[in-house]
Amino acid sequence: AAGMEGPGGADWRLALWTLFSVLLPVLITAWCSFQRSRRQLLIRDIFRKSKHDWHYTDLFGQPSYCCVCAQHMLRGAFCGCCGLRASESCLKKADQRFVCKEIMTRGAGAAQSSIPHHWVRGNVPLCSCCVVCKQQCGTQPKLCDYRCAWCQYTVHDECMVDSLKTEECTFGEFKDLIIPPYYLSTINQMRKDKQTNYEKVVPYCRKHWMPVIVLANTRSGNNMGETLLGEFKMLLNPVQVFDLSKIAPAKALQLCTLLPCNAVRVLVCGGDGTVGWVLDAIDEMKIKGQEQYIPQVAILPLGTGNDLSNTLGWGAGYAGEVPVEQILRNVMEADGIKLDRWKVQVTNKGYYNLRKPKVFTMNNYFSIGPDALMALNFHAHREKTPSLFSSRIINKAVYFFYGTKDCLVQECKDLNKKVELELDGERIELPNLEGIIVLNIGYWGGGCRLWEGMGDEPYPLARHDDGLLEVVGVHGSFHCAQIQVKLANPVRLGQAHTVRLILKSSKMPMQVDGEPWAQGPCTVTITHKTHALMLYHSGEQTDDDASSLSE
Repeated sequence: AAGMEGPGGADWRLALWTLFSVLLPVLITAWCSFQRSRRQLLIRDIFRKSKHDWHYTDLFGQPSYCCVCAQHMLRGAFCGCCGLRASESCLKKADQRFVCKEIMTRGAGAAQSSIPHHWVRGNVPLCSCCVVCKQQCGTQPKLCDYRCAWCQYTVHDECMVDSLKTEECTFGEFKDLIIPPYYLSTINQMRKDKQTNYEKVVPYCRKHWMPVIVLANTRSGNNMGETLLGEFKMLLNPVQVFDLSKIAPAKALQLCTLLPCNAVRVLVCGGDGTVGWVLDAIDEMKIKGQEQYIPQVAILPLGTGNDLSNTLGWGAGYAGEVPVEQILRNVMEADGIKLDRWKVQVTNKGYYNLRKPKVFTMNNYFSIGPDALMALNFHAHREKTPSLFSSRIINKAVYFFYGTKDCLVQECKDLNKKVELELDGERIELPNLEGIIVLNIGYWGGGCRLWEGMGDEPYPLARHDDGLLEVVGVHGSFHCAQIQVKLANPVRLGQAHTVRLILKSSKMPMQVDGEPWAQGPCTVTITHKTHALMLYHSGEQTDDDASSLSE
């Protein structure tokens, strides 16, 4: 009996050890997962209650040191407004010990017209120079040197003297763009006292003050909006920077009513659709009687097409190649111009005209035919799987796919038999076409100067502020591709102040500024609506040949 118990006991021990060796890693993993979840909850709780604009990163883009323990760290939290950096274990202490940039000064704001520097120690920008000795800062592999969160001046530890700690901050290079915190406090107090004479408030009374408001769409094109929001908050007052996924442009633009008339500049970070959204909000300000507060609009192109941005000299697409500081310089130096905006009214046939007409506002172009079909297919695809469309390259590849497909299928053929076109009341005889495009701006299709074509034929000049529309026809998707690479000219149908297009039968794809839909028999009327005040930057125009070849 004892001999038989021996092997049985060994089997039990083996089973127990096997069970233990399986369960131990599972328990350790579960415990680590629980601790990680608990830690993440604590971090989120700190982020939610904090006055800092904390963000977490798994890998810093440059050597970074914790502002509390001064230890080197690869991952941790950073404040998007003042630039403070802290490790997970020191985050709570950092949040309690260090204050962030204030959007409004506390206390009796009316008595203030200046603030001292807001010094943040360590993690200064690479290649920054000391304002005292003019030597490079941040060269030592440790937490060292200081940076002012407002004027961006940097100072060595050994150059930092007591006078610098209490010295008045000048707001540095971008003082003409920054809304100082004491200004908002003063205005807030004056509004409580029902005073509106802001002219005597500093810097309202300063001659060259042109405060900028940044409106960023974090969902546009290449998803750079989040990064840009943080960089602009670092350089400006955070109250000037808005995320359009969290606040509507109409609400954000009410800040203009607290600033000097005809002086505010708005930087829209997004695609042409985002720019149109902001311009619609500005039109609402006119309706409310706030015309004297209308800002001028600059564009940082983050979308897929960016034709309006290209027309106004801001480039065909931004991918981080230009520093944010240079973007702000460009906004300061840009010249004011006007942009025509057009009313597109689509009236359905039948139903005894009881259905209300669809009304759109057009900044770029209206089209019917193959390019509208490509936009419609792209839009339907993006609605089904939005996560796939996070890159400008992927977006253009999908456009290319649908364009190639249309070359083979030709869904829009014989358009000239289905529509009638009138320019300023005069009917136009149409040749054999698949598409008609009505242009307000110079660029179309992601960088192509459609009206000019190959540039080998005489044609009247196209402008975006002359109250005239350019109307062209295309023979199909392949013809569009030929125009893109300057191997063909469009069919120029004419210029007009008013365009009327009658779709007599069948359903056809249409689009206004990249917003497509399928449309049955109708009458489309395009008339001038208003002007928008834009900013034009010379020197950043996309080269036609390079743009077309890349397409």
